[in-house]
Amino acid sequence: MLRRRPGTTRSRGVVLCVALTAAVAGCGTDPVAITGPDLDEADSRACRALVDDLPDALGDRERVEVTPADALGAAWGEPAIVLTCGVDEPGGITRTAVCQEVNGIGWFVPDAALEDESLDATLTAVGHRPRVQVSVPAEQRPEGVAAALAGVAGAVEEHTELVRPCL
Repeated sequence: MLRRRPGTTRSRGVVLCVALTAAVAGCGTDPVAITGPDLDEADSRACRALVDDLPDALGDRERVEVTPADALGAAWGEPAIVLTCGVDEPGGITRTAVCQEVNGIGWFVPDAALEDESLDATLTAVGHRPRVQVSVPAEQRPEGVAAALAGVAGAVEEHTELVRPCL
């Protein structure tokens, strides 16, 4: 016959409750939702390879969970800097649009985001196929932009095709 030591059940219950509370609290926020257009097989493979090759951190921002789990993108920090692979060409691109080059990757930055750092910024590597977009919340600017573009440049260069250089 097994005998319980006095207080054992209650102690285990308290420990379990504390552990579960810590685990739930440690989960952080909800996963970041990422959507993108339907891609052909080649672009989908390139995006999957790019996402798999992205860093676990951008500066001091750790990678966070995304939804769906197989999204062709990644997110870091809170509020999240979000990379999406396989996006459409952004609106606002003209023949005189500004292209910012960072670590060999040319990024289109809308004029409003260049002029006002209190706005969210969405940067797109328009000269690459498939296109890659990085969205940086205003709260993460300006450091978040530099960390994001520098941190993802290697994966973008390796897994996408340069079709038009930054001018």
